[in-house]
Amino acid sequence: MLTNIIVRNLGITSFEATCEAMQQFTAARTPESADEIWLTEHTPVYTLGLNRKQVAPPSRHDIAVVNTDRGGKITYHGPGQVIIYVLLDLSKRHLNIRSLVSLLEQTVIELLAQYQVSAVAKADAPGVYVSVGNTQEAKIASLGLRVKNNCCYHGLSLNIDMDLSPFSAIDPCGYKGLAVTQTKDLGIDANIQTIGEQLVTMLASKLEHLHDEPTS
Repeated sequence: MLTNIIVRNLGITSFEATCEAMQQFTAARTPESADEIWLTEHTPVYTLGLNRKQVAPPSRHDIAVVNTDRGGKITYHGPGQVIIYVLLDLSKRHLNIRSLVSLLEQTVIELLAQYQVSAVAKADAPGVYVSVGNTQEAKIASLGLRVKNNCCYHGLSLNIDMDLSPFSAIDPCGYKGLAVTQTKDLGIDANIQTIGEQLVTMLASKLEHLHDEPTS
């Protein structure tokens, strides 16, 4: 029973409206506020994080570009991609930003392992990566977070069954030539609803456990 995390399934939302809602939630929260996890998909949008200097703009102009306050550079969100936003009081969870990034990455890695897909994280390039073909590596999940007063928002995206072509118009996460893939192309036939719910359940369980642990 998940008792101290509220999970909200928002359906398909606009990035800008959801980002504004996260900012308002974080600004208004108190030490008694429950942590929340938001599950959503976004309508097509390119988002530019705080590390946006020297980022090349998209080479296509039919998708809006939105500046945002998460970390990182540029990425794409669209239907068929699971978005998990984590609105957490880090001190109550005994987390810092690095340990939260690792927890999010590990949750995705463990979920993919349930479908017999091996994935890895990289210390110098947040996200989750899989091997495609004999030698090529491709990114399947991206992360970006923002912390204010030791409370975080934003989160992770996992590509499930989407149009990947908008990624070819950018340098994903600032890396020129970085390949991008999705669960459908790895032979995973579970749909976005199933994977989204599995991911939320696994993540909430990990966070619940952290809440129960004594402060070291």
